[in-house]
Amino acid sequence: MKVVFTKIAEVLIFEPEIYIDHRGYFFESFRQDIFAKYANKVQFIQDNQSKSSFGVLRGLHFQMPPFTQAKLVQCLQGEVLDVAVDIRIGSPTYGEHVPVRLSENNHRQLYIPKGFAHGFIVLSENAVISYKCDNYYFPNADGGLAWDDPSINIDWLLGPEQIKLSEKDKKQPLLSQVNCFKYKNS
Repeated sequence: MKVVFTKIAEVLIFEPEIYIDHRGYFFESFRQDIFAKYANKVQFIQDNQSKSSFGVLRGLHFQMPPFTQAKLVQCLQGEVLDVAVDIRIGSPTYGEHVPVRLSENNHRQLYIPKGFAHGFIVLSENAVISYKCDNYYFPNADGGLAWDDPSINIDWLLGPEQIKLSEKDKKQPLLSQVNCFKYKNS
């Protein structure tokens, strides 16, 4: 498994080594020893899955302390643009984001640590996303960030008229209004 470093050191891409022959393909989709070497021994305890249609944008979401979550996201069917946004006040990369295309063809996985908001937009007809979390979901700790915050300036690759949002995601606050994460080294 290859580890690809992004412009934000804590956000990682895991690319499997894929073995293809006349029967199909095989790859290791997760190895705790490799993952722990790069992601500080995160232990995943919950797996989630969602299916969405073209243009659906889910996010930008996070869990507030003390119920924060790190995630390992992959696209099992279709293609998405997956985005991690640093929301840790005092971080040298505060407000910056990492966009990564995840698809059933590239089998990439995106590691999103605690202190980051996460979202994705479906670029194919449909997409199935699966992600591991290192903490259980707590509805009262649900947090979000405006998908179109101009201070973050994410290029979602689709026009606003193509984007489909939940009512909740239409009303999320701007980054400047989210202050529940502090950078550990600040």
